[in-house]
Amino acid sequence: MPKAKVNGVEVEFEPGMTVLQVAELAGEEIPRFCYHERLSIAGNCRMCLVEVKPGPPKPQASCALPAAENQEIFTNTPMVKKAREGVMEFLLINHPLDCPICDQGGECDLQDQAMGYGRDDSRYSENKRAVEEKEMGPLIKTVMTRCIQCTRCVRFITEVAGVPEIGLISRGEDVEITTYLGAAVTSELSGNVNDLCPVGALTHRPWAFNYRPWELKKTQSVDVMDALGSSIRVDSRGAAVLRVLPRINEDINEEWLSDKSRYAVDGLGRQRLDRPYVRKGGKLTAATWPEAFAAIADKAAAIAPEKMGLIAGDLQDAESMKAAMDLFASLGVKNIDCRQDGSALGAGPRESWLFNSTLAGIEDADVVLIIGANPRLEAPVFNTRLRKQWVAGKTRIGVVGQQADLTYDYDYLGAGAATVSGLAKSKSDFVKALKAAERPAIIVGQGAFAREDGAAVLKAAAALAKSFNVVREGWNGWNVLHTAAARVGGLDMGFVPAEGGLSAREMIKPGALDLLFLLGADECDASASGAFTVYLGSHGDRGAHKADVILPGAAYTEKNGLYVNTEGRVQLGERAVFPKGEAREDWAIIRALSDRLGKTLPYDSLDQLRAKLFADHPTFGQIDFAPGSMPTVFDLSGLGADGDMSDAPLASTVEAFHLTNPIARASVTMAECAALASDATKMAAE
Repeated sequence: MPKAKVNGVEVEFEPGMTVLQVAELAGEEIPRFCYHERLSIAGNCRMCLVEVKPGPPKPQASCALPAAENQEIFTNTPMVKKAREGVMEFLLINHPLDCPICDQGGECDLQDQAMGYGRDDSRYSENKRAVEEKEMGPLIKTVMTRCIQCTRCVRFITEVAGVPEIGLISRGEDVEITTYLGAAVTSELSGNVNDLCPVGALTHRPWAFNYRPWELKKTQSVDVMDALGSSIRVDSRGAAVLRVLPRINEDINEEWLSDKSRYAVDGLGRQRLDRPYVRKGGKLTAATWPEAFAAIADKAAAIAPEKMGLIAGDLQDAESMKAAMDLFASLGVKNIDCRQDGSALGAGPRESWLFNSTLAGIEDADVVLIIGANPRLEAPVFNTRLRKQWVAGKTRIGVVGQQADLTYDYDYLGAGAATVSGLAKSKSDFVKALKAAERPAIIVGQGAFAREDGAAVLKAAAALAKSFNVVREGWNGWNVLHTAAARVGGLDMGFVPAEGGLSAREMIKPGALDLLFLLGADECDASASGAFTVYLGSHGDRGAHKADVILPGAAYTEKNGLYVNTEGRVQLGERAVFPKGEAREDWAIIRALSDRLGKTLPYDSLDQLRAKLFADHPTFGQIDFAPGSMPTVFDLSGLGADGDMSDAPLASTVEAFHLTNPIARASVTMAECAALASDATKMAAE
């Protein structure tokens, strides 16, 4: 490898690296505003100036300068110091003196670098210019007078998000960042531009003037708004969660986060269930915990096990599902299901419901076929990986299902399930490319499985995958893209109907059951079932509206819990704040209920429950391990079942991206975003 000297220290570097990257290999800190590791190089802030020999006797921008063999790089000479002070002075010429009221205060790169690399006085006495504010939607607050034209926001929204709605207009002193025709930004990833902004020009509108960063308690946790399990940091003050920010995790979300995961946090404090309720005389009335448990126990005592059922929701942690499953198994109940959308997955080897290529490993695929999924709505952060590979020209993508804007070009192959069964015999260019691919991948979404004919579609998709040899030695290209954070964990522990048991769809039919227990299940309509309904959850949403007994549970930020993401990676969520009012952690409620039902569960603490979980299902003990990183060859031929397939299109199960769960539906910010998205859809249709 080539070598260079940085301040006299010799370092080896890979060909193609820039001077800035080589300097950082040597441990030198290079200030920058426009440069970002995941964006293209702009070279327009000039803060990263260094002195290079051989070369012209002037400072050079290290972010845009390729490193060379035997190059000498100096980062702390008097020339470099004077040049950086001059650049900082120019950047501050028009910057307003409003740090005390700026939301970026305490987390501002401009503040930090002005202290570290700037002058201690100013020679500029003319009036500062002002720039008109821009309307960028409900998530981005603008104070464009602070903007230093680093163009990070422009490059992110164009290159990563794939929605080129922010740009630079005018020239010279009149240059401004603005949106296209002054419209709001419509990307599902727009909040990331607020993180990227190195000054206070773009800040988080929902959190404006609400906190100072040094006031907040920071807790590392896991996102549950989709099935990716993005790494997040939950910032709280007192009993309130004030914001959620992404953590860097190269294997899952890199350093991005979807708008729903970031801004739905205001829903954590709204429409909360903070005490038990029992329906008396057709009306829900507040009750004590013993009264609520007594109402359930009295009803359960007169009902046969085959007339009881349990449905788990999409946001549940593994511990609560394990406790509920153990309790109902002790009662002899076979009607349990974690698939409230009616998905056909759950039978066969574990690999049949996992994203086996892994989220990061999909970047190794050369041809990808998407069936019944819309990654842009179901997993926006994952969609950026597909776009990254498409932009680089490394991956060809085909779609069966909705013909939606995915932010990249693709071969559209058809809308219905018939396309899946007939694709192997097709002579299209894409099919030829898929057959010839070294690492072919098929991504199947819940839109293919959550149908009446889901089992038949699964069988057809598995047969297609087998004909294209997507599962081979050293490569497993069979991938299921889940939308629910709790789904893989539920399937891993067998939270599906036992032999002779009813599925979630069958349980909610009129007269099917006499007692129905909804464990945070809000996406299935149980109002017509006629059963005595018990709802355990955190929000007064769909599941609680028709319940006869309501047990207030904890939201994901209020409990320690294990979650398994779509690739089978077990992740640990940490408690940031305590549950509201009389609410308790879900597993503890179920444990207390088991005692009242005379079926006391054999664990009294979360550690004991986890020990039982790990003993019964060892995969849950493999924290942060993605099984797809060690590809497993498995038989696809046993998946699904024979049956007729409907001609209905394979539509995504996510219709309104911002309103997919109780927390998001309780969020004012998400309601504003949903209204904006609805208006944009109507305008596009017109």
